Amino acid sequence: MTDRISGITLSSVTLPLKAAISDAKVLTGRQRPMTEVAFLFAEIRTEEGLEGVGFSYSKRAGGPAQFAHAREVAPDLIGEDPNDIQRLWTKLVWAGASVGRSGASTQAIAALDVALWDLKAKRAGLPLAKLLGAHRDSVRCYDTSGGFLHEPIEQVLANATASLASGIGGLKIKVGHPSTAVDLARVRAVREHIGDETPLMVDANQQWDRPTAQRAGRALEEFGLVWIEEPLDAYDAEGHAALARSLDTAIASGEMLTSVAEHHELIRHRAVDILQPDAPRIGGITQFLKLAALADHANLTLAPHFAMEIHVHLAAAYPHEPWVEHFDWLHPLFNERLEIRDGRLHLSTRPGLGVTLSEQTRGWTVDRADIGAPA
Repeated sequence: MTDRISGITLSSVTLPLKAAISDAKVLTGRQRPMTEVAFLFAEIRTEEGLEGVGFSYSKRAGGPAQFAHAREVAPDLIGEDPNDIQRLWTKLVWAGASVGRSGASTQAIAALDVALWDLKAKRAGLPLAKLLGAHRDSVRCYDTSGGFLHEPIEQVLANATASLASGIGGLKIKVGHPSTAVDLARVRAVREHIGDETPLMVDANQQWDRPTAQRAGRALEEFGLVWIEEPLDAYDAEGHAALARSLDTAIASGEMLTSVAEHHELIRHRAVDILQPDAPRIGGITQFLKLAALADHANLTLAPHFAMEIHVHLAAAYPHEPWVEHFDWLHPLFNERLEIRDGRLHLSTRPGLGVTLSEQTRGWTVDRADIGAPA
């Protein structure tokens, strides 16, 4: 007998950050320091008593929009077979077709989509990666949260020591300071501190123009970086392609794009060596799998952005050895932790995503909607 979706709970949750975060976008005046992250959680229940949990998020703005859109389209899932995920994704997109197939609308759908995949893996009694078909039981990980530009270099070095001691495999620090000389001095200090063998990446957060990116990229070659991330505007595929051809260091981008179609432009132009999709931003796991197939065909490395609780599963199921970005910001939201050992994130044996929402998450809920049968 076919199971049916009986109820959905949507929660808008505001996660406060311990300190205001600044990257190059703040130093160039384009954004304010980030003090919180807005999350949209979806909890989907079925007539047989199964439940799946998914989430999406927004930084600085957009959280209320995601919640509002999800509340409008989620009723279309009531009574549906939760196994038909691809069909349901299309149904939800058409339910809100007038607002398009990227941005806040599909990011709202992402929370529902992730919850459906979590539910499906739980029904099978498998971790999500195993349901998808894992290539590995652990994934290389690198830390970002200790390398922001608002911190003095002494603190960045202390953060690097702590990250590596915890078992994390690589480090990424922010660049894009108004003075390239300051960027180079910070990168040099970190490289000397961690040694030549530890993987090191930098992230300019789209704040360079093409000449600056070219000059900075050449100057950074000596540090043996794994990649230079977002050296240019996220939508400048031609500029990224020219940079990728001219530098030995790999070019990475993609986190700010909000659809498979936008990522396809990077792939079509051969603009990046490393693609950095974000499943919640591009519409969820269903869309991520489509993009992963395109990236695999192009022989690209994947390094999914943020949301490691989702991306460790998707990276484990990618044919080419990927990277996953480690952020401890989300720890208070979940009761479980991913194991970090020998430079890698290790999959748990728990079914689905392997996470449950903490009581603190309930306390940070600012809006909630129950659709269908209440929780």
